[in-house]
Amino acid sequence: MIRRAVFVWALLWGVAQAALPHGIENMLVRNKIDPSHVSLVIREVKSGKTIASLAAHQSRTPASVMKLLTTYSALIDLGTAFRWPTRFYYTGRFHRGVIRGDLVVEAFGDPTLDGKDLDRIARRLRHLGIKRIEGNLIIDRSFFANTDKVSSGFDRNRYSEYNAMPDALMLDDHMSRIVIRPRGGTLQVTKAIPGDDYDIINRLKPTNEACRGKFSWPNIGINNREERPVVVVSGTLSIYCPRRTYRKLLTHPHASFYHAFAAALRRAGIAFGGKEVLARVPRTAKALMVHRSRSLLEIVAKTDKKSNNLYARHIFLLLGAQHGGAPATEAKGAKAVRNILLSRHLWDDRIRINNGCGLSRHSHVTASALVNLLRDAYQTLGTRWMNVLAIAGKDGTIKRRFKRSIAKGRAWMKTGTLNNAKNIAGYVRGKSGKLYALAVLYNGRERWKGSGLQNQIIEWLVRYK
Repeated sequence: MIRRAVFVWALLWGVAQAALPHGIENMLVRNKIDPSHVSLVIREVKSGKTIASLAAHQSRTPASVMKLLTTYSALIDLGTAFRWPTRFYYTGRFHRGVIRGDLVVEAFGDPTLDGKDLDRIARRLRHLGIKRIEGNLIIDRSFFANTDKVSSGFDRNRYSEYNAMPDALMLDDHMSRIVIRPRGGTLQVTKAIPGDDYDIINRLKPTNEACRGKFSWPNIGINNREERPVVVVSGTLSIYCPRRTYRKLLTHPHASFYHAFAAALRRAGIAFGGKEVLARVPRTAKALMVHRSRSLLEIVAKTDKKSNNLYARHIFLLLGAQHGGAPATEAKGAKAVRNILLSRHLWDDRIRINNGCGLSRHSHVTASALVNLLRDAYQTLGTRWMNVLAIAGKDGTIKRRFKRSIAKGRAWMKTGTLNNAKNIAGYVRGKSGKLYALAVLYNGRERWKGSGLQNQIIEWLVRYK
């Protein structure tokens, strides 16, 4: 009883230092949450009236909530209709359908390039009259200060998608796809994109057992100590299991691009047998065509709804190059975001941003800065901005979280999670019709407490009068 009384007293003392409605005070006490782990701000979007505030200017680890700063900066600086270019040239002579020289691709960091895009590009080249390329494929990735690192190595899951490093030439989100296909009583393991950038060893044992339990999933191990990665697929798998594709972060995307594009050229009826060459666009190169990405607004929506780290990093580096010149670096990106937000009086000197996506222990933000940005974003872009965020119970990172909640369809949020951080920021439309901007940052070990508190606050705000 004494320990509980001390705990409750500490909580009440902490919240007494802030402007909190009794409903939120009770949540902290009821859930035994130390207020020193929490920062929160709730304001009416239109009037700016503060509904709740606790440690509003305390620096916190933002995790993926940091993407709000990157993506909003890009939209106001580049415009919602901006599209990444990927430019194609040729060297030598182009005569009667034959390029007696090299095909050149100049990449500017489009993070969305995939196999379908490559087929479209190849068909456009064929429509330009190209039937054969006698030289090599020159790839210019110099728009980014590219690194030899494939994975950020942020945690032990180094082959997972969220650890992907940016590259000026991207393909398929940097992921290598390994396909397991039961066929004729055997288990085939192949690469979705053939090539020599990594190897596969198939040690799977087929069984006639039903596809469930231990017979439904293979073991996938990766050996990175060799000259190139080796994927070892093992275990016992039912021959009745459906075809499955596993995505792993294995190699540089330019290698996958070369193999995939060579195949796309051949499918389009263009003969090509050249090698991959990493180099700048030759001065004598002549322009052929430009492929453009989807609009920045569409790409930002995928970035924020799905919390795509790679897309956020590419947007961040693009801003760096636009403001500081190529090659893009994280330092240039950080300076660009700072200056863009500073011009709108949204920068706080407590903010620290280093890679644009929040996958960092060194990034910091305040709840107050986030809410100021959210209000400015709504006043500038309205629902176009609001709808790039995950919609409660409907899509993105909070599709399941609010599936059966009163907040379903009434909250637009960006989430952020690291080992000791559980954060959320966005908008809530109350039953009163008022729109609120809020940020609830929880930096503590018991992340489930932070998540529960956020859910309760959002649902409370829906009912708030």
